[in-house]
Amino acid sequence: MNHVCGPLDDGPFFHGTRADLGPGELLRAGFRSNYRPEITMNHIYFTALRDGAGLAAEIAAMDGATPHVYEVQPTGPFENDPNVTDKKFPGNPTRSFRSRAPLRVVREIDDWARLSPAALQMWRDRLATIRAGNHGDILN
Repeated sequence: MNHVCGPLDDGPFFHGTRADLGPGELLRAGFRSNYRPEITMNHIYFTALRDGAGLAAEIAAMDGATPHVYEVQPTGPFENDPNVTDKKFPGNPTRSFRSRAPLRVVREIDDWARLSPAALQMWRDRLATIRAGNHGDILN
């Protein structure tokens, strides 16, 4: 597997989404952001933390869709996610990455931590603030 600057992480890797996918299908960049729908994403994001992908799945599915977490395999180069690496968390403790190349679905993962109703409401409130025009950082 080729990486931008050598092996960043050996994985396994995970992606959280509301899309219902099967093994072998590809996740691609070029779709609207779950956090700021007016933005088309140039990268596909993923993490080596199963529960981090679960959080992303729950946020993506807030409109009533079913959240899914998939084990994924990058098909091309990837880099640390600059939105959290060093900007918010020194190094990359969130083990978050992004790629312009697709991610191949290996399998669906069922054993990830679900958010509590209170935590889901906190994220709904944050997203509502962002969508109302206050484009602050979702991780604040």
